[in-house]
Amino acid sequence: MQYLPLFHQLQDQPCLIVGGGDVATRKARLLLQAGAQLTVIAPDCTVELHELLNQYQGTHLARRFLSDDIGVFRLVIACTNDTATNEQISQLAQQRSILVNVVDSPSLSTVIFPAIIDRSPLVIALTSGGTAPVLARLLRGKLETLIPAAYGKLAALAGRFRPQIKAAFPTVRQRRVFWEQFFSSNTAELVLAGKEQDAENQLQQQLQTINPDHFKQGEVYLVGGGPGDPDLLTFRALRLMQQADVVLYDRLVAPAILELTRRDAERIYVGKARSNHALPQAQINELLVSLAQEGKRVLRLKGGDPFIFGRGGEEIDRLAEAGIPFQVVPGITAASGCACYAGIPLTHRDYAQSVRFITGHRKYDKLDLDWQSLCVTNETLVFYMGLMGLAEICQQLIQHGRDPQTPIALVQQGTTEKQQVFTGTLMTMPDLIAQHTIKPPTLIIVGNVVKLHKQLSWYQPQPTITPK
Repeated sequence: MQYLPLFHQLQDQPCLIVGGGDVATRKARLLLQAGAQLTVIAPDCTVELHELLNQYQGTHLARRFLSDDIGVFRLVIACTNDTATNEQISQLAQQRSILVNVVDSPSLSTVIFPAIIDRSPLVIALTSGGTAPVLARLLRGKLETLIPAAYGKLAALAGRFRPQIKAAFPTVRQRRVFWEQFFSSNTAELVLAGKEQDAENQLQQQLQTINPDHFKQGEVYLVGGGPGDPDLLTFRALRLMQQADVVLYDRLVAPAILELTRRDAERIYVGKARSNHALPQAQINELLVSLAQEGKRVLRLKGGDPFIFGRGGEEIDRLAEAGIPFQVVPGITAASGCACYAGIPLTHRDYAQSVRFITGHRKYDKLDLDWQSLCVTNETLVFYMGLMGLAEICQQLIQHGRDPQTPIALVQQGTTEKQQVFTGTLMTMPDLIAQHTIKPPTLIIVGNVVKLHKQLSWYQPQPTITPK
């Protein structure tokens, strides 16, 4: 991040604006609403700015800025039409470690103003870091339509009941679970419907009969993170990702997806690479049980789909045995996501009437597959975890009757900005990959549908590589 977003307490704090035009008026309105003690230095001010200063008992010095004016202000804003004056103000403020904002000059500023959605006490700030302020304003407009003004009343109600909730629930985790359930409840809906007093009465009644032990129960969320693009997550997956207290994640989970989990959640890496398992599967199963028994909400985050070569079935089998509540959220499996982003339909009326998902993981350095059954011409084959055994896959398919000229594609880091597609045939692909460094995760697609890649490819962050 270029900027760390912070909310600054300016109540009764001295702040300075140098400039008296429309921009200065907008900045003054924000500072005065935040309770600042405002001084404005400018030969002239707009009528509205004069009225604001009178209303909030601010000060107007009707003259040009002097170097001695910088004083002991908490925040200084420069919005004059004189570049030299703005630069001088920035330099003087930074010498005294005073926060300074020079309007439309991020390089001269130590703080910048975001686009603000005000639902006080709920306040949302949005910024592009000064690179695209119009885009930030457009997004602000969209958020304004999505967040009713009554959310401010809902936040205020929660604030009034915080002491009672803290007294009723001894742990932070219990209080967090209570509030998450409350904000999704009918009681909260009453506030949004304008029935604030009814909501307050209902909440008060609930507190008299609530059982804190109800909020001690742990749970496991088995969530498919998809092939890599965060936009492919389901709404339910994202909601549960934001609720979890601890996250157990795999090697194939994209960093951008992991960042969507709760910021304060504990993260535990349990990924598996070839001959290098952070934790054996049996230990992962037991860890899920023990964490849930501690009363934690545990997110088991997997790449792709949990039930397609993700060993999710083994994990929930152990959870069920231990009596741990769990939920399973499917994800877009790598075969579907990578094929779509590579422009390769897995089935097609003219090329393939069926598709088969196969694990290409080598056990004891050998692929033990029914190769004869994999040589159906009008069937697409998708190999997961097959990169290390690619040469053997091509050799065995040819040996058991598949045409050596059958198209094959490798989709590396599919659906992400680093996606790269390698195309060839069963005969040429082993030589092709020998000339390139191909990294997992890479999906292998075999079949005549690969012929459509060149025609249908729509997502190409990196070029396709084909044999010369």
